Amino acid sequence: MSALTPREIVEALDKHIVGQQEAKKKVAIALRNRWRRKQLPETLREEIAPKNIIMIGPTGVGKTEIARRLSKLADAPFIKVEASKFTEVGYVGRDCESMIRDLTEVGIKLVKEEMQREVEEEAHELAERKLLDLLLPPQPTGPEKIFRPSDPASGDEGPARNTAIDPEARTREILLKKLRTGELDEREVEVRVKDSGNTSMMQVFGASGMEEMGVNLQEMMGRMMPPKSKQRKVKVKEARNILEQEAVQELIDMDSVTPLAIDRVENSGIVFLDEIDKIVGRGQQGQGPDVSREGVQRDILPIVEGSTVITKYGPVRTDHILFIAAGAFHVAKVSDMIPELQGRFPIRVELDNLGAEDFSRILREPECSLLMQYENMMKTEGVTLTFEDEAIDTIAEYCQRVNEETENIGARRLHTLMENLLEEISFDAPDCPGKTVVVDVSMVKERLADKVEDQDLSKYIL
Repeated sequence: MSALTPREIVEALDKHIVGQQEAKKKVAIALRNRWRRKQLPETLREEIAPKNIIMIGPTGVGKTEIARRLSKLADAPFIKVEASKFTEVGYVGRDCESMIRDLTEVGIKLVKEEMQREVEEEAHELAERKLLDLLLPPQPTGPEKIFRPSDPASGDEGPARNTAIDPEARTREILLKKLRTGELDEREVEVRVKDSGNTSMMQVFGASGMEEMGVNLQEMMGRMMPPKSKQRKVKVKEARNILEQEAVQELIDMDSVTPLAIDRVENSGIVFLDEIDKIVGRGQQGQGPDVSREGVQRDILPIVEGSTVITKYGPVRTDHILFIAAGAFHVAKVSDMIPELQGRFPIRVELDNLGAEDFSRILREPECSLLMQYENMMKTEGVTLTFEDEAIDTIAEYCQRVNEETENIGARRLHTLMENLLEEISFDAPDCPGKTVVVDVSMVKERLADKVEDQDLSKYIL
């Protein structure tokens, strides 16, 4: 697990997300608390429950981006799910426990990748030896002829000892050098690979939701029937990858992967539950069962409280998994959630609306800012694209204005404005290599002013 301090976590998030310091601090503390808990004695560790967070704010202010960047810093199993995709148990759709099964899959993959890095060098050497055997099959060694005076067929004298270098070993050495320099990459060899067979039947079952029951039919059928393999003629470059993957699978002990992954999921796992406001009622009693709202809340509650979910890798406890929920809460309020679920999210943080100054910083400051993306995209066509500071500020002002006059979609509006602004340049770029385009205030006003001021904004601006 990552041992970054809260200040270091916030600084890392600052490289990609503008503003929202309060939300960054709360997330950083929650992530650091995962590390702190791991340092405690086991008896005390079991008593410390995670302090789940709920982030409240309109779309496009950075809720999902904070979670996405956090997943890269956490060095722990992480999954983002949309609460609106779930339905109550017994109805068609995904059941809430599937989020824990998906998180377990992420944990298994994470641990396997770590172990793969550990055995990478050994697997590479093993694949090289197998590849050399394909390129130069070893000569069968017959029984050595021994001189026996009583046997006329044995000759007059014993076999002469060859003290020179073995020609086969010398050839393999030359081939190995060529193999490592890539000289043999285009040569074809025959490798035996596992036949995946026809999985259409499995896909039909998968579509009906069988995977949500934790049943892996393909794996079950694979155990019942002996594995098949077939010969494939491939180039050396591809054969190396196939043999390395096989070597990795042979070297990794799955019996040690599973318990380690489950332990990491249970003690370090993070679930980002997006669109939670979509499963909150609007303060009025509906007719009949509300399977996609209050019913889902009731099903999520035991998972957040702490329960045991059965997965194909074994039971997984959710008592110490950290849940971060997020929602716009335009129509419903947090207080409309069922009280038990509210109590499981003790930390609440409201994210700020973004203004012209924030949009201007979003365009300039992040490591892979929107302006940098467009500049580098145009470079691939040989076009140099530059933006004047005043032009950037004007784009930011237009973004704020459109958000105020229509639906507020936050920083996502910048993508629409930038596409409208650079539409002609992007279209003509392949025909103008070596051209330099400077985006100034006059160009911004010429391309965007009419569209921003048009009454029917939905025709142009998302």
